[in-house]
Amino acid sequence: MDGIDEGRVTDWLTANTPPIEPPLTFELIAGGRSNLTFEVTDATGRRLVLRRPPVSHVLASAHDMGREHRIISALADSPVPVPTALGFCDDVEVNGAPFYVMDFADGHIVRGLEQVEELFDVETRRAAGFDLVDVMVALHSLDPDHVGLGDLGKKEDYLGRQLKRWWGQFQGSQDQEREAGVWRAADVVGEVHRMLVDRKPEQQGAVIAHGDYRLDNCMFDDDGRVMAVLDWELCTLGDPLADIGTMLIYWTDRGETPRMGLAPASTAEGFPLRSELAARYAERSGRDLSQLDYYMAFGHWRLACIMEGVFVRYATGAMGGGDEAKQAAQGMGGEVIRRAQLAKDLLESM
Repeated sequence: MDGIDEGRVTDWLTANTPPIEPPLTFELIAGGRSNLTFEVTDATGRRLVLRRPPVSHVLASAHDMGREHRIISALADSPVPVPTALGFCDDVEVNGAPFYVMDFADGHIVRGLEQVEELFDVETRRAAGFDLVDVMVALHSLDPDHVGLGDLGKKEDYLGRQLKRWWGQFQGSQDQEREAGVWRAADVVGEVHRMLVDRKPEQQGAVIAHGDYRLDNCMFDDDGRVMAVLDWELCTLGDPLADIGTMLIYWTDRGETPRMGLAPASTAEGFPLRSELAARYAERSGRDLSQLDYYMAFGHWRLACIMEGVFVRYATGAMGGGDEAKQAAQGMGGEVIRRAQLAKDLLESM
């Protein structure tokens, strides 16, 4: 299986995560542009989860498996639900890249409209939306030093550092496009970057910021409660409002047009509206959300920069060729502009 050296990984898991009984089966449950996630099942039916970087197109500063393992280990005894960390392997001879292992959490990751309507009734959907916010508030209430994550990142000027990082990523992607002859103008991204720098609000403390907190990065139980927060690869110390802003740009209210042709779960009857989620966060956290539009604009702009990197990979054939890749490149390129324009509209409305 691509991304798994079954023999060596089996030997490592047997030695480091007992009790486990070979033979093991490996199933890819999440892959593509982000870290790869495999379900591992042993001869007795015990299930684990293994996370490793993509097999190609790995950014030097991303996909830090040791960092992810450290974060979920530190949060194990906190009010923030995370999977139980079982082990970390930094020996690339075992599987070609570092990886970590955690217990399998048997719950629901909700993405599609039909899926969530089958899983949850109206009342449970409403409870799930509010619990999503409450868990974020719990995360932002933790003292990073107390849980051993005080050195996870710099505590000051989160937005300044993020604006510099993602603008650099965007410019690097554009340089690759020029070299490959697939460049197209995306001037609005630079325009929004200047607006975000000029209007940067004062940071409201330094918390453990997930970085990509949203509905489908959490696992829910049958009652609509968050049983595990997943995908900590963008986690650092920073401005708490960036997390709520990011969550809200992924949230689609009923009646809104789904993005990129998808039918997101949040459009199902019962889920709170975006405004209700924001009000819940303000009430439970006590933080001032008067600049929320700025943080949502930042979230849209950052996503545009990330998508630019995906666009260049599709446009240059790094993700495969053919009509499907061309259509994906066209859609992703258009979404970059659309996200940046959404950010600009929010900033201009403030």
